[in-house]
Amino acid sequence: MAFHFQRRRLHYYHRFRFLLPLISAISGALLILFALLLVLAPSPSPLDVNHLHQPRHQHSSSSFNVGVDDDAIGVPVFRVPSRGGRSDRDIWTSRNSNFYYGCSNATHKFPNVDEITPPNRYLAIATSGGLNQQRTGITDAVVAARILNASLVVPKLDQKSFWKDASNFSEIFDVDWFISFLSKDVKIIKQLPRRGKGGKTWTPSTMRVPRKCSERCYQNRVLPVLLKRHAVQLNKFDYRLASKLSTDLQKLRCRVNYHALKFTDPIQKMAKKLVHRMRMRSKHYIALHLRYEPDMLAFSGCYYGGGDKERKELGAIRRRWKTLHISNPDKPRRHGRCPLTPEEVGLMLRALGYGSDVHIYVASGEVYGGEETLAPLKALFPNFYSKDTIATKEELEPFYSFSSRMAALDFIVCDESDVFVTNNNGNMAKILAGRRRYFGHKPTIRPNAKKLYRLFLSKENMTWGAFASSVRTYQRGFMGEPNEVRPGRGSFHENPHTCICEDSQAKVKRDVGPRKYGKGINETRRDEVESDAQNVEDDPEWPDTDEDEDQSGPLDNDMFNRTGVDYDAVSSEEPELEELLSD
Repeated sequence: MAFHFQRRRLHYYHRFRFLLPLISAISGALLILFALLLVLAPSPSPLDVNHLHQPRHQHSSSSFNVGVDDDAIGVPVFRVPSRGGRSDRDIWTSRNSNFYYGCSNATHKFPNVDEITPPNRYLAIATSGGLNQQRTGITDAVVAARILNASLVVPKLDQKSFWKDASNFSEIFDVDWFISFLSKDVKIIKQLPRRGKGGKTWTPSTMRVPRKCSERCYQNRVLPVLLKRHAVQLNKFDYRLASKLSTDLQKLRCRVNYHALKFTDPIQKMAKKLVHRMRMRSKHYIALHLRYEPDMLAFSGCYYGGGDKERKELGAIRRRWKTLHISNPDKPRRHGRCPLTPEEVGLMLRALGYGSDVHIYVASGEVYGGEETLAPLKALFPNFYSKDTIATKEELEPFYSFSSRMAALDFIVCDESDVFVTNNNGNMAKILAGRRRYFGHKPTIRPNAKKLYRLFLSKENMTWGAFASSVRTYQRGFMGEPNEVRPGRGSFHENPHTCICEDSQAKVKRDVGPRKYGKGINETRRDEVESDAQNVEDDPEWPDTDEDEDQSGPLDNDMFNRTGVDYDAVSSEEPELEELLSD
């Protein structure tokens, strides 16, 4: 028995010795093949520009997730998550909004209009530009009439500009409300009266005032003519009033802009439908004023990496205006004077905590590059809407032929949004930023383009965590929080500091609150100080005060070295260009 067992063991031993070289050879071949695959196979690509530009149907939410630990292999991997991630703040509200409120009532030193307005003194104005540029003109016209103690004729809207909108004042704004609300401040009439019984209608003397004209400027230049001729019409009335005025005149500005100027019922009803449909889709939504039209990019003088095709297309647009000469197209981008690309806007929002489930309403004209340019933004935020996608053609038909009425719809939807994101510094962005400050400091995000541009250039060498942290740091002071901007800096329409009051009682309650909130308070105050300092350092779009208030504002030769979107610098020699870009 033992003999047979030993013989069988020797048999298996000789068979295994025969198979061992074969097994070793196969294993070696497999190892060599595996090594070759590691060398030749491309490394997994993160979510980058090329990936985002693939058709939307190829994307799924998982494509935005970080698949591995970025630091596990020692190489940064830039992968955009689908979720917004944790945030140390409520992304839908301003941290300190409860401690401030809009206040625009006149002081006791501001006499009633009946006490100061003599008969036969009439001021008429003709506005210029698109809807929002005209809105600033209307607001300033009321204040100008008050300075001159004149009756104001309902302003004439610009019907001949680039926008080619034949609407008059009463077709866009509620004229009766406008007159009645301001009845204690300025006497407003619908048309110039006749001279006495049966006489001829007053014929106004036409003139123009310099840009940023001060109170003294109006008294010295316009009042003498008004006293002599009794009726004056100020033409091309845009940016014609200084940003710095007395307290009561600034508060009057706010009463006009935030209370007296109401859109007509048809505009409000349609806009409310659009807002309701956004709310039906989601509790919160972001409104984005993208401002990435071909004309806008051509004017800005910026280069976005599109090669000869981009240079040729935008160069052809620039040749329409003799004053546009771009010598260094990369410089405006480096200095933060260009709109972000749609993809860059999307990356900024994701880094600030907004996930792929967030709904976005886009107010924009024709986007340069069309759907291909929008694809990265839509991949990051698939819930992507505009008035054309949430309303029927039949509903919008009454508005299609009127650019100002269409712009009014976007204005209201953006104003009602939980978060407003502006991608330029035009009049719509300025007015909405100021309005949202006045009505509770609703979050208004303005990209810190100067810092973000450098960050976008180096993002592929960073982890997503490092990128997102840098975005949040750079955006301090650009989020629409109270005290982000020092009083008196920039346009009053954007920073209506005189009309923002502090609720001192609420602040006292906060400061003496339970001890467990102490850290949050200190963090809030530190953020206010840091954001203000950063605004001064990084913001290229806050022109200081009214040093040139009595100047006519000719085109600055260094225009593109200041602010690519500072429309006040555009020459009146190019009125169409100015009107196109202002809103």
